[in-house]
Amino acid sequence: MAKLTEQDIRDWNGPEDDYMNADHLEFFRERLIQMKAELVANASQTTSHLQEQEATPDPADRATLEEEYALELRTRDRERKLLLKIDSTLRKIAEENYGYCEDTGEPIGLQRLLARPTASLSLEAQERRERQKKQYAD
Repeated sequence: MAKLTEQDIRDWNGPEDDYMNADHLEFFRERLIQMKAELVANASQTTSHLQEQEATPDPADRATLEEEYALELRTRDRERKLLLKIDSTLRKIAEENYGYCEDTGEPIGLQRLLARPTASLSLEAQERRERQKKQYAD
């Protein structure tokens, strides 16, 4: 079969036993690899940007620059964590365990995976976890 597009995935309503077939796995593997490449490019761009740090004698300008750098580093830290999730998800694809909820074993759903390719829980399981977390946090 030809390479699937995002629209093909959105429109897919095949039989349940065809969920996460080889074409679906390849589509999401390529999407995750593309996401990973973008994150790595962002990280190297940040590294070069931080190395170009210019000295500014004005304390207000220096404080502004430091705040911008801190924000950029927090963003890259979130992206670093996302890279770990992407690697974990790529392993699941290689093992053909991708697309199924870690809690229930039910299909996560193609629409949810399009929105969040690293999702490991179905929407219901995720909502249940968030309710429990909120309940115990209060």
